[in-house]
Amino acid sequence: MEKASNSYLSITQWAEEDRPREKLLLKGKSSLSDAELIGILLGSGTKTLSAVDLAKQILNSVNNDLHTLAKMSVKDLCKFKGIGEAKAISIVSALELGRRRKDAEPVKQPRITCSDDAYQLLKPELTDLPHEEFWIILLKRNNQVIRKEQVSFGGVSGTIVDPKIIFKKALDNLASGMILVHNHPSGNLKPSQADIQLTKKLKTSGELLEIPIYDHIIFTDHGYYSFSDQSMI
Repeated sequence: MEKASNSYLSITQWAEEDRPREKLLLKGKSSLSDAELIGILLGSGTKTLSAVDLAKQILNSVNNDLHTLAKMSVKDLCKFKGIGEAKAISIVSALELGRRRKDAEPVKQPRITCSDDAYQLLKPELTDLPHEEFWIILLKRNNQVIRKEQVSFGGVSGTIVDPKIIFKKALDNLASGMILVHNHPSGNLKPSQADIQLTKKLKTSGELLEIPIYDHIIFTDHGYYSFSDQSMI
């Protein structure tokens, strides 16, 4: 049996910043070549080829054309030495997901243009609740919604809100602004002193972090109170 070349290096012997998984984490997914991405799917190579080298062989067979590769079946891929059924299925599945993503219509997130938009957005989450919950709506610079997220939930008369958690979520999502929303199960639209103090505190923190608080909505099943509409923020 022919011995493996001494020049062969497994991926674990590569410099950390050159290993596909580590490179993706350090530099982002766009920094990886097609072969490196497929290498991650393969997970391992053979005794004489790394996963990336094996991926290069597969790509070379289709002239580096991903569209042609996507037409290959599990049986076709299994003809390559080092590609078993499981690895072939991983490649076929990944390319099929890419095809479906291309065909799918991107979900367009709504824009918040007034307090009622924020109220309507949270209706599915907050209607008919017997307890209080605190939510935030994270926004892009053009007021398009990035996401809506629950921050805390509590009892009938209140919930504890940690500003650190709120702004961590905003920073993690690169939000340019946010709207605060919490419900009053009692139906009382009047903000409590605690609501007012919390709003002021978060507004000040938002200004320091350049993530402005645009509004604070008190939600009830039959209407809402907007700090912005009432010039309270």
